[in-house]
Amino acid sequence: MIPLTVGVILAVAVGLMATFVGLDRDRAFYPTAMIVIAFLYALFAVMGGSMQALALELVVGAVFLTLAIWGFRTSLWIVAIALAAHGLLDLVHPRIIANPGVPAWWPAFCGAYDVAAAAYLASMLKIGRIRVSASVS
Repeated sequence: MIPLTVGVILAVAVGLMATFVGLDRDRAFYPTAMIVIAFLYALFAVMGGSMQALALELVVGAVFLTLAIWGFRTSLWIVAIALAAHGLLDLVHPRIIANPGVPAWWPAFCGAYDVAAAAYLASMLKIGRIRVSASVS
């Protein structure tokens, strides 16, 4: 229960901070966060010394990298959906990829963080605080 609570609190705190100081005025903020989040499991694979897990985590990370770039270039709703999808992936991750470097509490923490961050981003998009689409030049 603690990893879930901490994940939600940190995601909301980061979102509020980004809004308060204006970091989220740049549409790259959430796509960049998505890219970092996408490759943390690869870091754990390196820490756990598993090349097989690393290869699988890089493939999964590349999918979320692609979604982050696509969302940045078209609609941040794609990034919000990707964040939520990554959170759902966290729920099943231990059952689909054997990664010895992942701390036992990480999937719950990361899943809660991702879903809360997706909800925060979605709320900012819905009220128009963050531009959904890139400006057309």
